[in-house]
Amino acid sequence: MNKKIIIPIVAVFILVIGLVWFFNQRRSDLKDELQANLNGGESGVLATSNYASEIQSFYADREYMEVWLFNGSLSDAGEEMLTQIENSKYDGLLPDDYNIDKIYALSSNPDEEKKKFRNLSSEQKVRLELLLTDGFFNLAHDLEFGKINPSSLDSNWKFEEKETDVSYTELLEEVANGSSVEKTFESLYPSSELYAKGREAIQELYEIQKNDTLTWDFAKVEGAIKVGEKHSAIPALRKRLVFWDVLKPYDMEDPTLFDSTMFAGLQKYQESNGMNPDGVIGALVAESLNNSPQNLIDIASINMERLRWMPKMDWDQEMVLVNIANYQLDYMKKQDTAFTAKVIVGKEYNESPTFTAPMSYIVFSPYWNIPESITNDEIIPSIEKNPNYLAQKNMEIVSGSGEVVKASKVNLAKETGYRVRQKPGGDNSLGLVKFMFPNDYNIYIHDTPSRSLFERETRALSHGCIRIQNPDQFAKILLNDSSWDEKKIQAAMHQTNEEVVELDREIPVVLVYMTFWAGKDGKANFRSDVYERDSALLEALKKTKSSLNEA
Repeated sequence: MNKKIIIPIVAVFILVIGLVWFFNQRRSDLKDELQANLNGGESGVLATSNYASEIQSFYADREYMEVWLFNGSLSDAGEEMLTQIENSKYDGLLPDDYNIDKIYALSSNPDEEKKKFRNLSSEQKVRLELLLTDGFFNLAHDLEFGKINPSSLDSNWKFEEKETDVSYTELLEEVANGSSVEKTFESLYPSSELYAKGREAIQELYEIQKNDTLTWDFAKVEGAIKVGEKHSAIPALRKRLVFWDVLKPYDMEDPTLFDSTMFAGLQKYQESNGMNPDGVIGALVAESLNNSPQNLIDIASINMERLRWMPKMDWDQEMVLVNIANYQLDYMKKQDTAFTAKVIVGKEYNESPTFTAPMSYIVFSPYWNIPESITNDEIIPSIEKNPNYLAQKNMEIVSGSGEVVKASKVNLAKETGYRVRQKPGGDNSLGLVKFMFPNDYNIYIHDTPSRSLFERETRALSHGCIRIQNPDQFAKILLNDSSWDEKKIQAAMHQTNEEVVELDREIPVVLVYMTFWAGKDGKANFRSDVYERDSALLEALKKTKSSLNEA
């Protein structure tokens, strides 16, 4: 090709590249205004920000170049940041905690769904920039730690305080250099798959809410309604079963009749919501069906906050997970359930706390060393009524040195230094085996002679410890040793003296209280708030910028 032709083509090519580069450069028209605003004392946005000093330092270090605006309008990062604030509702958070209403107020089309920011004054641009930055810091904190400080709200939350080495300023610098805002926030999510799935479930609930708010009431259900009976609440209950897609619409002669078709749909609903699928409409079923999508969003939001409170842990590791609100124990490996069992948890006035501790040994044919509180409140009054009480209950008195002493020689009501224990056997309150993860709360997992209690729907019945169904199977999977076959385990469980067996590794036991979670299939699960812990947390979450949110 002729050089006279090549040279002009190259020149034009270079010019085009140069023009593209020039027009894609950020042209800041806010530098002076940002600097003046940020150096003029804590006024405007900074006056109410928890991160005023961080914001001032961030902009000073970048010579007051804006992050969220480009040539006077929202940049791509700004659009993404606005979307993340809007979508914080799927985390169970309040977008207004991150300045959404104040941001919308600056919009040039505030009444439209897709907000535009055009023809803003310099003052408005500065305010928009700083509102988004303040929102970034607050949302980053709340995603990582939670909005509420658990120690200020839940006395039964016994997990260690969450720690971090994350710098939100450094994260913002990465965003300013081109990192995705969405990916940046996702890096702060709890590592458990429960959180990501929970977020998807909340998003689906918002979509469901568009179809029907379900805020309409139905006649109160007292007692129980059984199949074949009539009740004025039946039409509304049937409609709700149809809404939740466990029952298809069908023709009927009498809408108030609880018929066999509705019975099958109700059983399906009960089973999917952790209830006994007996097909009876009782108070628990009515309470559950009375929930609107907003009620369920609120319940889900509460539990997403609890997940954010959790200290960082490896959810892929071998662990024993007990959900107190679900009355269930799961033995987990790589977030898959290898064993599951029903459990009995503490009564409402003996609530089982939430914490984690490593399980290190199993005790077969255990003694039950009765806590002093139970001795004073239950054992001593029983002895006063019946002098043979201890013998009848297979109990004995032990001195401080561990020596067994005659019951007739000790007055427990007046003398100290003694304790009562129940000897191994089938009537021992701990059953035939206990699983030990030493902790400050004297909580452990154990068998029980009262096996029929596992058939109850509500199983908050213990003094605080966790009673497990099928303890022999649990022992086998924990021992993970071919020499510990079913025959040897049964023999160990039926001895006259206790036997301590150390595990060959420590297994984390995690006790949680979750009234909502979403499974791997994305299905939302809801459980009754047996300890009534949800309402106080919901109230705190609903408060914009709660005073409890300092970690």
